[in-house]
Amino acid sequence: LTRHPDVLTAIDIPHPTGDAVSLIERQVQALRERCADYRQQLESLISVARENDAVAKRLHRLTIALIETHSFDEVLNTLQDELREQFKADAVELKLFSAENLEQAVNQRQAVPMLFDDFMKKGKPRCGALKREQLQYLFGSLAAETGSVALIPLTHKHVEGVLAIGSRDPQRFHPGKDTEFLQRLGDLVSHALGRIKPLEKE
Repeated sequence: LTRHPDVLTAIDIPHPTGDAVSLIERQVQALRERCADYRQQLESLISVARENDAVAKRLHRLTIALIETHSFDEVLNTLQDELREQFKADAVELKLFSAENLEQAVNQRQAVPMLFDDFMKKGKPRCGALKREQLQYLFGSLAAETGSVALIPLTHKHVEGVLAIGSRDPQRFHPGKDTEFLQRLGDLVSHALGRIKPLEKE
């Protein structure tokens, strides 16, 4: 038992008491159940820590990739490549409502920012299902295949728009999902777009 202490916590030691209930056995059973609960909680915390560490590494890689971008198209391509490869996204779309102010985005002027007016006023990422009109605007032909969406507001300097990450899985981006990472991602993308030189006014 000295060499294998785990055995002591697993074995049952009879404590004859006749027809009476052994208080010692009840205490031991309660302690074992509590120990099992603590072990499960610890394993859950370790799993979350590992997942957070993996996400941090992916975000670091995305940050480095965005630093090297110099145009709207480069930002979009980098996001699509990295989020699909590193974060297993099924669709990634970047829509700018102030696109006339950015290089490579002159032809992306959008006349429908009202679809996201309430969302932009709140200024916080949101997960879940979207309205059909919103899905169609964001994902076009892929709208019908999109089961859930992480929608992220983009606001910085002359930048105003949304970053949408879509999944075929309706539960991938459920409404109860933590949005702290999405908030950081939104700040990162907003500042990356803010570095792009505004077009000269004619």
